[in-house]
Amino acid sequence: MKLTANVIGATGLTGKHLVQLLLKNENFEKIRIFVRRNNGLMHPKLEEHVVDFGDTGSWENRLTGDVLFSALGTTLKQAGSKEKQYEVDFTFNLSFARKAKANGIENYVLVSSIGANAKSNIFYTRIKGELDDAVTRLGFKNPVILRPSSLAGERDERRWMEELSLPVVRFVTQFIFKKYRPIQGKTVAQAMINGVLKPNPEKTIWEADEVFKLAEV
Repeated sequence: MKLTANVIGATGLTGKHLVQLLLKNENFEKIRIFVRRNNGLMHPKLEEHVVDFGDTGSWENRLTGDVLFSALGTTLKQAGSKEKQYEVDFTFNLSFARKAKANGIENYVLVSSIGANAKSNIFYTRIKGELDDAVTRLGFKNPVILRPSSLAGERDERRWMEELSLPVVRFVTQFIFKKYRPIQGKTVAQAMINGVLKPNPEKTIWEADEVFKLAEV
């Protein structure tokens, strides 16, 4: 059976790779993306919806099919405040997950982060941990949560500190702390797809080093 996929976070590093891989994958017949503005991408399998993420009514009835992929997230710098970052990373994500479950979608795949922990003293990892816990409780038939380490790849927006630190991180993690080695956005995207096509009913959370393995399935 051909699948219909829904994607949020389709314009980010991992999300862009995810959409391209889905469009090429014969198991998926329709790729529906929810974005804030038109991205100019055209494809027979692609269905784009420009929506207000905070206005549930603008998208909830369109959220149907077989799977919701979420690569939605932002940085404190991009968001401008902790409140805005929380809104994007937690509130918007949970809202889409809840509606997906209510609309009968059985597969849910989320890109979280290494170190995600609802009790963390670090704001970012606490948000991710809170979201992981919240979506797990929704009761999807096949929930898949990926916790990758630092993402590598070309972004639309330059992140100078990441670009400067990645070579150092790569060198160090070749020999020690291999769990923390950077991972390409395309690798994470492939792992997301594999989590749906070859589900593991005994596993929900895939930690950093495990994401590499899932991408190889």
